[in-house]
Amino acid sequence: MTTLKKAFLVAGLWIFIMSFGVSGFMWIDDMTFGDAFYMTVITITTIGYFEVQPLSPNGRIFNVILIFLGVGIIYSTVGGVWLIMLEGRLQAIMGRRRLEKELKGLKDHYIVCGFGRVGRIICGEIRKEGHPLVVIEKDPAAIQRIEEMKVLFVEADATEEKVLRKAGIEHARGLVTCLVSDAENVYVCLTAKEIRPDLFILSRASSPDASKRLLRAGASRVVSPYYMGARKMAQELLRPVITNFVEIMFGEKTMELQFEEVEVGPASQLHQVMLRDSGIRQELDLIIVAIKKPSGEMLYNPRFDAFIEKGDTLVALGRKDNLLKLAERLGSARHSG
Repeated sequence: MTTLKKAFLVAGLWIFIMSFGVSGFMWIDDMTFGDAFYMTVITITTIGYFEVQPLSPNGRIFNVILIFLGVGIIYSTVGGVWLIMLEGRLQAIMGRRRLEKELKGLKDHYIVCGFGRVGRIICGEIRKEGHPLVVIEKDPAAIQRIEEMKVLFVEADATEEKVLRKAGIEHARGLVTCLVSDAENVYVCLTAKEIRPDLFILSRASSPDASKRLLRAGASRVVSPYYMGARKMAQELLRPVITNFVEIMFGEKTMELQFEEVEVGPASQLHQVMLRDSGIRQELDLIIVAIKKPSGEMLYNPRFDAFIEKGDTLVALGRKDNLLKLAERLGSARHSG
């Protein structure tokens, strides 16, 4: 029986015993409603006794029955409330233990700091891709929304080192900090970079100046929702066809064609192989849109004689099944699909 049903049952019992007592006194000893209500209350609560009028023999028998029923309901109510509190406490303890156990077993996951409007959308996109994630949030109201979304979370301050460690930053795939305060985002970046210098960190910023500070603090990339939103609106106005195409490509996972980024692993069979000899176009029917070098250099629309090297990240366009085959050939340790 759920807690709500138990509460309704207890309330129903009290309504029944009060109605039973009032109607009984009014019918047996012809009391007024006020006197009958008073007699019922002092009888079932056992707080003291004073008859408002002499009871008849039948009234006294009824009164004894009412005392036993009232005392029984009082004990049932107290016991029920205690059980509800104990049950809630046990559920909370078991829930925390289960959460801590799942957090310890996480690997190659994403950490999202902040579950506001931006954080909620980010979590939705990560879940849509099927990747594990952990949210760090200290606002109780936001925690309730996280629980409804059934996402792992740590209820604490994301700027604290021990909290980031609890979220499994040592084994995380990436971290995004989208706290409202730029100062807090800077602190998260500094702390995260100190723990994991190689971790990809994406941060929210409210202004260009804040973006510079966040990059200096260790953020790999910085995004301003206001700036990006304004640019997207401008592109919608100036280049609606291109914008619509990009929106479909990145927004609809039911599309036959998709973009994907795939990293060339150290044991890749295509290391030091030219694009034209790799079979990527001929056998997998994929288009390589760009190659990002480990140095950060980006080769757009690479030539067929460009070499594929370990550490490169290939941006490919094609069918999802062929993109997965490409990841296998490249021995990829990281690809977003």
